[in-house]
Amino acid sequence: MKRCASVLPFLFLLSSIGFAQKSYPTMGKIIYEDPAFRKLLSEDAKIEVLASGFDWSEGPVWVKDSSFLLFSDVPKNKIYKWDEKSGLSVFLEPSGYTGRGAYSDEPGSNGLIIDSKGRLISCEHGDRRISAVSLKVGGKITLADHFEGKRFNSPNDVTEHSNGSYYFTDPPYGLAKKQDDPSRETKQFGVYRIAKDGKVSLQIPDLTRPNGLAFSPDGKILYIAQSDPEKAIIMAYNVDESGNVVGKGRLVYDATAMGKAGKPGLPDGLKIDKDGNLWSSGPGGMLIITPAGKLLGRIEMGELTSNCAWGNDGSTLYMTVDGYVCRVKTNTKGAGW
Repeated sequence: MKRCASVLPFLFLLSSIGFAQKSYPTMGKIIYEDPAFRKLLSEDAKIEVLASGFDWSEGPVWVKDSSFLLFSDVPKNKIYKWDEKSGLSVFLEPSGYTGRGAYSDEPGSNGLIIDSKGRLISCEHGDRRISAVSLKVGGKITLADHFEGKRFNSPNDVTEHSNGSYYFTDPPYGLAKKQDDPSRETKQFGVYRIAKDGKVSLQIPDLTRPNGLAFSPDGKILYIAQSDPEKAIIMAYNVDESGNVVGKGRLVYDATAMGKAGKPGLPDGLKIDKDGNLWSSGPGGMLIITPAGKLLGRIEMGELTSNCAWGNDGSTLYMTVDGYVCRVKTNTKGAGW
């Protein structure tokens, strides 16, 4: 999702100079909409700012076996690495566009995951594909870059099902002229599946701006956030045993009024905790919502918030917030930890 620039003067971009910083600035506040939220996030929890100075941070993912965070800076066409000991360094450049010259204002990688094979799976705006790279030996391969002979728009976010399939969204944010770009080849902003055999199928054709997506802990429900200011919603779709989405889906949460009331941001990236609660970026920061659609609480950041990921032992929530990367310790754990 495109964002507006915003900078806090006292924060700075941490460079890779081999030092560890154990005390971090803080920002934001926790809002309790329901008493049950206190079981998930303590009142004394601190939202730490780990690094700043990015154009638009996105797609955080924790690498479990090596204990570090990866995330995208989409306009800068880079993936950064952060760990507690060494701080910040550039992990991969270019990350999403390998052509010559300028492509768009958001050419780089966006959503990232580590798949069941230990590979980094990237949504690449500029190269308009889903790619995979081994973190051990390197070497990218393309998992998918077209459907029915037509190139994708700009793959935005991706998740993996326990059946080995990948599911991803394809809005127009990485195109130079967005939805009006002359290079567009597909009419829909679809949600796609890449099966284990590599076959690509269109699973959901009728969302206006599909963005973040994640599965329920049992893998039977696919949640999708829509970054449309006129219909800023989170939807849920049933998934059958073969891995296909069935039915039209149901509305889980409508954040349209929050956005129109002036809170910055839209539903974007989301993750699920072990009990099935949704931790989704949205107007004002992060929204924590039950599977039944009840808003439990908010992490109000005061900045456009793009995405989140579970890390460390599964109880720390890492957040990409406009030009910042932040974290907060929770009392729950991510699904699958």
